[in-house]
Amino acid sequence: MLDESGLDGMFRTARTPRRWTTRPVEPHLLRQLYDLVCLGPTSGNCSPARFIFLTGSDAREKLRPALSAGNVNPVMGAPLIVIVAHDPLFFEQLPYLSPQEDLRPWFAADVGLSEETAFRNGTLQGAYMIMAARALGLDVLPISGFDQSAVEDAFMAESGWRANFLLCLGYGDLGSLPPRAPRLAFEQACVVVD
Repeated sequence: MLDESGLDGMFRTARTPRRWTTRPVEPHLLRQLYDLVCLGPTSGNCSPARFIFLTGSDAREKLRPALSAGNVNPVMGAPLIVIVAHDPLFFEQLPYLSPQEDLRPWFAADVGLSEETAFRNGTLQGAYMIMAARALGLDVLPISGFDQSAVEDAFMAESGWRANFLLCLGYGDLGSLPPRAPRLAFEQACVVVD
């Protein structure tokens, strides 16, 4: 179990930045991030998430036209941008990822099931990346305000992957953040069924 300091860093005192310091994200952290993310559970170990790390100015400029106006500055200022995507044909990897079960035919024969599974589990893996980034001392800004088709055309035309959301990673300038926004109480958001 994480100690109080660990829980603070992951949840209680972690904040979502809107501005970034100039400190870069060290290149070795990309592999460390993925090495943690890939260990999180997915159904049948399907692991459909795919991650595109944008580190250079050319990649950022390719992304810029796809961003909604309010997201341009926070995204373009981030030291590292990750496109969280999923592979609709994730099931082609199932003989390797889940060799004890013959799961590939289920998904290959049912487009609806495979799309739902890829989106749900890819989103879950994107959330693992948020937690992994925080565990490694990075701040995270998730972004959903962008043109999905434009991002896919610019970065995934050959792979056929589907964009889900963006993660901006780095070291946030947290000094001017307003107080944390309210959250729903347990009684408002949870039901316990016996």
